[in-house]
Amino acid sequence: MNKDTTFSIRIASSDLDTIRKKAKQARMSQSDYVTRCCLGRQVVVIEDLKETAKQLRAIGGSLNRLTVLANMGRVEIANLDGLARELARVSTALREIQERGRWNR
Repeated sequence: MNKDTTFSIRIASSDLDTIRKKAKQARMSQSDYVTRCCLGRQVVVIEDLKETAKQLRAIGGSLNRLTVLANMGRVEIANLDGLARELARVSTALREIQERGRWNR
């Protein structure tokens, strides 16, 4: 959305400090934070999502290596397809949570 208008308000310095802290915590500009809050959009901050995503990528990489070895006939793994589907489900859920957090701020 193009920001083409300025809107000024008077606010208590303590309230401004709170807005600044919350915008920073949400990794948003003060303008975006206040706009989303005023328009009734929920601001969601998901802590430690980066580490969770990193772990999920590592699991996916391990699963991929196991899949390659299984396809080569070097490893026999029971229910590998079910595990791959479960990993895909978890990955999709994580992406949805991340997107909700990004767009609901």
